[in-house]
Amino acid sequence: MSQSSKPNILIVLTSTAKIPNSDKPIGWYLPELAHPYKVLAPHCNVTVASPAGGEAPLDPNSVEMFKEDKVSTEFLDNSESVWKNTEKLSNFVGRAKEFDAVFYVGGHGPMFDLATDPTSQTIIREIYESSRIVSAVCHGPAALVNVKLSDNTYLIADQAVTGFSNAEEDVAGGTAAMPFLLEDELNKNSNGKFEKAKENFGECVVEGRDGRLITGQNPASAEPLAQILLRKIQALRAERKV
Repeated sequence: MSQSSKPNILIVLTSTAKIPNSDKPIGWYLPELAHPYKVLAPHCNVTVASPAGGEAPLDPNSVEMFKEDKVSTEFLDNSESVWKNTEKLSNFVGRAKEFDAVFYVGGHGPMFDLATDPTSQTIIREIYESSRIVSAVCHGPAALVNVKLSDNTYLIADQAVTGFSNAEEDVAGGTAAMPFLLEDELNKNSNGKFEKAKENFGECVVEGRDGRLITGQNPASAEPLAQILLRKIQALRAERKV
């Protein structure tokens, strides 16, 4: 990776295009990449990866749901290469210090691959233990649920965390098809530290105890999370005198 004065961010997308044993299409969720990309790309070198590499499946439902959202439609029209030419996630094991942060995009896909992907878990651990930032939005925090640090404790243990809530999953009609309920697992492995907005689909971004774990609850939280992430990255780079 070329060196420059810009921060480097690794964005991770799912490779799961359908709910297993079903024809229902899923994937990554359009506004949860489009809005953060708008915030981050002008200021950062962005690398996009997925477990399988190549084209990461975009959830067609998110395209329909956000067809009136200008940021999403412009990204869809002008930035295909971002998700159609992703790098293979395994290429980044052992390279944590090349990045300032990792960001996991939501959509139902991560519930079926990134939640249990050992390569992803290794990369998250390496980035966090290198004093970099781990971030995720909506169903993206599924990738964090089972991550353990080198001392065998959960990454999210005793840290404030959020993600798509049980109530939101009910409204979205996904509860019966999910392999687990994200709110329940995040709450369990964080030892009861799960937080959420007062209203379904309200904005909610929370930071862990050291500011290096940043999670957002839902699509409305994606852009605010990216803004916080960018500020945190810049602050940490200043501390490291990068």
